[in-house]
Amino acid sequence: MTDLDRTFSVAPMMDWTTRDYRAFARTLTRHTLLYTEMVTTGAILHGSPRERFLGYDAVEHPLALQLGGSDAGALAECAAIAEAWGYDEVNLNVGCPSDRVQNNLIGACLMAYPEKVAVAVAAMREAVSIPVTVKCRIGIDDQDADADLARFIERVADAGCEVFTVHARKAWLEGLSPKQNRDVPPLDYGRVHRLKQQRPELHIGINGGLKTLDECQAQLEHVDSVMVGREAYQNPWLLADVDRRLYGEPGPTLDRHAAAEAFRPYIARRLEEGAKLNHMTRHLLGLFQGCPGGRKFRRHLSENAHREGAGLSIFDDALGLVPPQQASLAG
Repeated sequence: MTDLDRTFSVAPMMDWTTRDYRAFARTLTRHTLLYTEMVTTGAILHGSPRERFLGYDAVEHPLALQLGGSDAGALAECAAIAEAWGYDEVNLNVGCPSDRVQNNLIGACLMAYPEKVAVAVAAMREAVSIPVTVKCRIGIDDQDADADLARFIERVADAGCEVFTVHARKAWLEGLSPKQNRDVPPLDYGRVHRLKQQRPELHIGINGGLKTLDECQAQLEHVDSVMVGREAYQNPWLLADVDRRLYGEPGPTLDRHAAAEAFRPYIARRLEEGAKLNHMTRHLLGLFQGCPGGRKFRRHLSENAHREGAGLSIFDDALGLVPPQQASLAG
């Protein structure tokens, strides 16, 4: 078992947990484990340039790459590439419910094929020395959330996986859209708690519906780690108190303005590399949520950061719309 601390992590989210979001998150928390968006094996093996799919800034560590795929050979090859690129962990997606990935036997549909997942995990573990982990659901469609989840975990754990993060909802692959699958199936935290009781030797993390650090701390009474998704993106200031409350160490900043300013050199460097301003600033739109001037900040970036040639002055002007004294951690 690795000594990588998974107590708190931000969930992999398509189009959201980009390298720019992750770099911004590091202005708020040093210890949170960050995940990439799901990257398919095909994108890594056949896409070009590889930097587009695997590139990251050194500040992002600890950092895990989430893979989408089902072919054991391709997954093993991609895991080895991830290790060579310096990732701290490689995670197999067994939870995404989208139609697109179902057609390629990627994501939540793999919960119906525990043997296939086990073979893939074994091949990945053989290929790398970094941890190979799995993110899954409590079940899909008409599966029994107790018996079928236990069977899935048992088979994949037998293949050597020691770390599972479980989204505490079923995924309904028939009848619900991917968006509905994030909200409609009821949360069943108790099922994940029972899994930890049944398999105390495994690292069991929980994901789904968590919005506050109080809720996260309550879950840590029952499981080994918590993973937060949409709330950590839409309300990024949540991350600012993670280090203090969950790791017992001060975070990088006590001030929202300071966090934005700390991100400024990164924006400047990425602009010089040819990145678009809005690709970076879109991740900050929720930073001043609930603060005086927060709506003006959001509006200014939304209306101007996408313009041709938009540069740091747009960011600076937006930041100037928020009174600094209103932007502290205590607020």
